[in-house]
Amino acid sequence: MRALRILFRSSLFVFAAMAVLISAVAVSGQQGESSSSAPADIVYARPGQLVDAGGFRLNLYCMGSGSPTVVFDSGWGDWAPAWSKVQPEIAKWARACSYDRAGAGFSDPGPMPRTSVHIAGELRTALHHAGIAGPYILVAGAFGGDNVRTFADLYMDEVAGLVLVDADSTDVEPKVMQEEEHRGLAGIPKDMRDCRNLIAEHKPLPNVSSRRQPPQTCAQQSFFRGLPEAAWSPELNATVLEIAQTKVAMYDSYASEMEQTPADEAYLQQHRRSLGSRPIRVLTSGNHAVGHLETKPPDTPKHLKYEQEITLAQARWLKLSSNSKQIFAHHSSEYIQFDEPETLINAVREVYDQTTRPGGAHK
Repeated sequence: MRALRILFRSSLFVFAAMAVLISAVAVSGQQGESSSSAPADIVYARPGQLVDAGGFRLNLYCMGSGSPTVVFDSGWGDWAPAWSKVQPEIAKWARACSYDRAGAGFSDPGPMPRTSVHIAGELRTALHHAGIAGPYILVAGAFGGDNVRTFADLYMDEVAGLVLVDADSTDVEPKVMQEEEHRGLAGIPKDMRDCRNLIAEHKPLPNVSSRRQPPQTCAQQSFFRGLPEAAWSPELNATVLEIAQTKVAMYDSYASEMEQTPADEAYLQQHRRSLGSRPIRVLTSGNHAVGHLETKPPDTPKHLKYEQEITLAQARWLKLSSNSKQIFAHHSSEYIQFDEPETLINAVREVYDQTTRPGGAHK
């Protein structure tokens, strides 16, 4: 559940937080430093290509070459740096593009409400304006899975395959689980807007939980799996934290995305058509909504039943294609791209190879 994901984000050592602050000072004083000494993930700390998506701009990072293009969409509260460990590797043999959804990262705010239908249309428009034609292999984690499945429904002819990375499966879960999740999510938009208002008024952000060591502010807890992120360089952490502490529009966008999830799920329930023989790979962690393995809940009967239901729900996507497979990441949180990057890279490569081999079908 997306609500549980926020509750289970773990804290990091105080030294990591100090590293972020120190690095921010260091970066500002090292403008003359050669680019060769910069960390590889620094590309995500600067705007990539700002592309018109229909009256506003989305920020794209594209690497590599070839067709089909691999396109990444992130989970709720995430943007392009979520793919920093896997995108450069995939770009060694394919064109790979990640992006910041409207309002997030370096992208401009987009029109409200932030539905998956709007998000899918905006992504397609930006890709076309950037000269990146389909077909696309769509890769998405958590909430991003709603967006790419919606994209596939709207623009089927431009889709070569899907890789769903522990994606949210609420629309195919038992009704009682759907209702429980909706109740759990109900208060999150208000929390986001409360944090947004403090930022807009340039007020200090208080720590929101005394249980975390070190305690974190709402800006640190609201995005990714908590900031700073151990998988990133101090330089990238510093930039991401600065965005989280200053970009008011991002809070508005994510609050709207959360509010629209029931409508997104209803759309997917009403538009569940076959992808034919297009390859689908469903990656399942067994730790859905868990950001860090060390914060995994105890294996109580209730939690084990929850994970079993999520695994079964994600397996229902296998019916969408005659070429589908569920792949288990046994030693990962829901962030498979951080904890088991090779599992994700291999799944994308499998889909890519099947779509590019002679006789590879998209229908």
